[in-house]
Amino acid sequence: MPIRPEFRWLYPIDWPQLSALVRFRRAKGACQCCGRPHGQIVCVLSDGRWWDGARKAWRDSAGRVLRSSPTAAEASSLRTTRVILAAAHRDHDPTNNRLRNLIALCQRCHMAHDRLEHRRRRLITLFRRK
Repeated sequence: MPIRPEFRWLYPIDWPQLSALVRFRRAKGACQCCGRPHGQIVCVLSDGRWWDGARKAWRDSAGRVLRSSPTAAEASSLRTTRVILAAAHRDHDPTNNRLRNLIALCQRCHMAHDRLEHRRRRLITLFRRK
């Protein structure tokens, strides 16, 4: 995920290299939450289930293989998306760049991980506007 200009100073100078280390060397190019592969186009349902082309199986939003395929009605919401990995901070503190605090997440998992933090920042922004 792009770093907002007002927060860029919180990140170290070598952030691109640190992020690449976490995403590609440690996580081996896959989301550490759901297993989606970086750079691949995957078919996704609205509830987070996705088609794993390498294993030829449907997976749930946590990366577990599903026993059943989606129904025709569920498949009508099928869309494709390109998976991009990002390095996320487990504790939401951009100054804490220890390797054990960083995790490689796809867009969907990163947004879910940061949901409460985004809500908190949204409320602060609304409060400031008033």
